[in-house]
Amino acid sequence: MRVSLLISTYERPDALRAVLASVERQTRLPDEVVVGDDGSSPTTAEVVAAVAGRGLPLSLARQERDGFRAARLRNLCVAASHGDYLVMIDGDMLLHPDFIFDQVQAATPGFFVQGSRAILSDHLTQRVLTEEGYWPGFFTAGVANRKNLLRLPWLSRRLLTPRAGLRGIRTCNYALWREDFARVNGFNEDFVGWGREDSEFTARLLHSGVRRRNLRFAALACHLYHLPQARSSLARNDQLLERL
Repeated sequence: MRVSLLISTYERPDALRAVLASVERQTRLPDEVVVGDDGSSPTTAEVVAAVAGRGLPLSLARQERDGFRAARLRNLCVAASHGDYLVMIDGDMLLHPDFIFDQVQAATPGFFVQGSRAILSDHLTQRVLTEEGYWPGFFTAGVANRKNLLRLPWLSRRLLTPRAGLRGIRTCNYALWREDFARVNGFNEDFVGWGREDSEFTARLLHSGVRRRNLRFAALACHLYHLPQARSSLARNDQLLERL
């Protein structure tokens, strides 16, 4: 099974640098990495080129900036990739060394996987960005959702059961088979601005017969701090979701 790690980013070169370094430390490397850039300045491409020069199988897929277009960017990443299994993260998700290994262990035909995340404070994020290889512990101050820092493979396997509904859907840590992505024709590019493109995509997956499993206590990731996204498009995007 070939695994493609798809990373979406916009104007966070410092975070992307740390995230790609965490990819390089994986015990099971992805077979390819595609960074999707939503129209950042040239610094992002420079970060990608520097890491690719160290041997990581890494490429850049870029679209011009025209508002927040996460749905189109995810589609662009998938089109630029070749793996059988697609693991999607955001460009500010620091990965545990066993992240890809755990995703591979959880991959099952007929299912997609919704992963979890711990959320780091601004102060702790600055430590991650300046101290290479740093990984917070369960008792570290400045961590929200700290239970998501516990890697317990035996418990994870027990909890990896089918789930229903759209609650907690976030493509910042999400994995599925390429054939299932193609079955529903990818993300709906009518979604522009923050919110709901991941829920609408997931709803179509569920309607097509693909089932959901939540991956807990494995494939650990830390979401680096950032200011909240503007939600001015949320009402419109909610209407798009309701039309499904």
